[in-house]
Amino acid sequence: MILGNGSIGRLVAEHAMIEGYSDSCLESAGYDLRVGRAYHIMSDSFVGESERKTPEVKEINSQKITLKPNEYMLIETHEKVNMPSDIMARILPRSTIFRCGCTLVTAVVDPGYHGTLTMGLKNLSDREFTIEKMARIAQIVFEEVKDASKKYEGKYQGGKVV
Repeated sequence: MILGNGSIGRLVAEHAMIEGYSDSCLESAGYDLRVGRAYHIMSDSFVGESERKTPEVKEINSQKITLKPNEYMLIETHEKVNMPSDIMARILPRSTIFRCGCTLVTAVVDPGYHGTLTMGLKNLSDREFTIEKMARIAQIVFEEVKDASKKYEGKYQGGKVV
């Protein structure tokens, strides 16, 4: 079951589910996530069956972030989440992003995860795209998980970008 804004608000108040929370970002069935830090990918990477080498990244230290045509970068959210053991989330792009010729590459947020969220931002158009830090970029939608027995214990716990 997808959680409505009343349930999200209660989880924020009772369990600090969203740090950096703003009432202006609460929607009917989700919460709008804002741009925090942004990173250029600086090296090759590898994902194998039992090992992986994530790329080196370089933070973009600017209030406005511009993607050239066909450029890809990593975006870290301003908000941090503290996922309860019975809640998971999906991250979806806000429609303004694809109307500007861009797309977000996102993932599921598992029960038990805590930290900032990282997603990919790709400019699919032949025009430049500029976004400011703290702009709303994605919506996180929370869902109840029944009979969850395992919490997230992966590499990115705590908000590691790579």
